[in-house]
Amino acid sequence: MDKVEEWPDGEWKVRMLNGGSSDKNYRCPGCDQEIRSGQPHIVAWPNWPGGDEERRHWHSACWRKRLDRGHGRSRY
Repeated sequence: MDKVEEWPDGEWKVRMLNGGSSDKNYRCPGCDQEIRSGQPHIVAWPNWPGGDEERRHWHSACWRKRLDRGHGRSRY
């Protein structure tokens, strides 16, 4: 289930994935490391029309710390 989160860089839709349905590897934009298939992680995208085209897969910790590293809306 998607939830909407308010952050200093805007409003984001966020979905927690348990990894059980994933058979693909992704690259986390926060740390540039691989998210292996089956690994729990977060999918997030801006909550505006067309924002779903900017969906990104993140490690949970990287998502929570992304503003500390300078990531966010400007990253995309």
